[in-house]
Amino acid sequence: MIKKVLIANRGEIAVRVIRSCREMGIQTVAVFSEADRSSLHVRYADEAYFIGPSPSNESYLVIDKIIEAAKSSKAEAIHPGYGFLSENAEFSNRCKKEGIIFIGPSAHAISTMGDKIKARETMIAAKVPVVPGTKEAIKDEKEGVITAVGIGLPVMIKASAGGGGKGMRLVKDEKDLLDSIRGAKSEALASFGNDSVYIEKYIDSPHHIEFQILADKHGNVIHLCERECSVQRRHQKVIEETPSPLVTPEMREKMGFDAVSAARAVNYDGAGTIEFLADNDRNYYFLEMNTRLQVEHPITEEVIGIDLVKEQIRIASGEKLSHKQEDIKQTGHAIECRIYAEDPDNNFMPSPGSIAYMSEPSGPGIRTDGYVYEGYEIPLFYDPMISKLIAWAETREDAIGRMKRALHEYKIGGVKTSIGFLEKVMSNKVFIRGKYDTHFINDNLDSLMKSVEQKGSEEEDLAIITAFIDYQDKLMKSQALKSFQSNGGKSLWKDFGRKKGVSRL
Repeated sequence: MIKKVLIANRGEIAVRVIRSCREMGIQTVAVFSEADRSSLHVRYADEAYFIGPSPSNESYLVIDKIIEAAKSSKAEAIHPGYGFLSENAEFSNRCKKEGIIFIGPSAHAISTMGDKIKARETMIAAKVPVVPGTKEAIKDEKEGVITAVGIGLPVMIKASAGGGGKGMRLVKDEKDLLDSIRGAKSEALASFGNDSVYIEKYIDSPHHIEFQILADKHGNVIHLCERECSVQRRHQKVIEETPSPLVTPEMREKMGFDAVSAARAVNYDGAGTIEFLADNDRNYYFLEMNTRLQVEHPITEEVIGIDLVKEQIRIASGEKLSHKQEDIKQTGHAIECRIYAEDPDNNFMPSPGSIAYMSEPSGPGIRTDGYVYEGYEIPLFYDPMISKLIAWAETREDAIGRMKRALHEYKIGGVKTSIGFLEKVMSNKVFIRGKYDTHFINDNLDSLMKSVEQKGSEEEDLAIITAFIDYQDKLMKSQALKSFQSNGGKSLWKDFGRKKGVSRL
């Protein structure tokens, strides 16, 4: 078993990995940039190493610095978390060359599934359904226009090396094709250093459904059922839930089989996610594979009862999977809301700054994965997500009710957050009925934003006053304790009464 792990990441995912390592008796090593000197993951790890300036391309994305920290700390393994170097084939390969265990898949699997065109070719060979479209990158812009018209509008133009909505364009009108292809190629080059794009048929009313898989180094592969990820803004997930309101038992069995087939096609090992698009008729198509741990992995943990980080570590250590497919059962329903430091009233612009006060929700079925605390300065250099709020209950209806209660309890002052917006989503009739797709936020934005705007500042003012009163109360208790200790442990109230001539009852 691995005895020391370096976490090549920051924020809530670094804290999340450290927690599982600590439960397993594994020593942890954090790395941090200038902006993260006071971050919670630095405080929580057993060791911490400085890796450079705040911009990620000078710290968290520099492979040499991560490897150097691993060697200096004598870490046997590196967990990449998600983002940054987590899906970097060169990093995986470098770890192997340096004799460091990479807690993730092989460089081959990462590179194959990271290239959208290679992934499509691999899935076609594995007989996994894919969205109709080009089998290779378009060679020039004119060819792209002809191809798109041949497929039939609307179409999606996508970056071959893309992700997160970058290098992606939806085209509904033929006159927009040329500009959209040029725009997608330009953005792809700027974001990924690769301007290759391909074209897919656009799926109307799409549902974004993904399957969590686990695979060991001995050929065993299982899936841990699906997650519904259709509540998105700008192609970025905002809310996820499991089970999916769309998926039937028959559909789950079929999609799960295809997800396992997709993993086997690249000799995958570790935790990964097969993402699909599905239409209202429950036809589904392979979208992509994320060769890492997903942001939304906690909801799978809640309904399946498996710690995915621990499983990643065991797999990387060479152990066989401890569960078989027939062991996997979904229990209850779980929902995750991503809490962002952003201003919904200002086009969801990031809202970095200092946390003036914070009160996290708790109670039955509530889990918070975060990394900020009162007095913490949220840096402007990284993704503005500050925590993930997870609610579990026996039914979807109860899980929504529990999430609404938890969001109401969640108080963060000093910066703008998406909490109020998420509350409104939980109360939206379309969401409650489970009849939403990836257009949900755009289709309901006016009503959702109107509701957020009407909330006003009264609640925040009350929270500030309450926090101040709580602070004063804690301060008085602290001062009383110091006086008690300085008086040799004797109560000062008796002396106070005597000195002031106050009679004691």
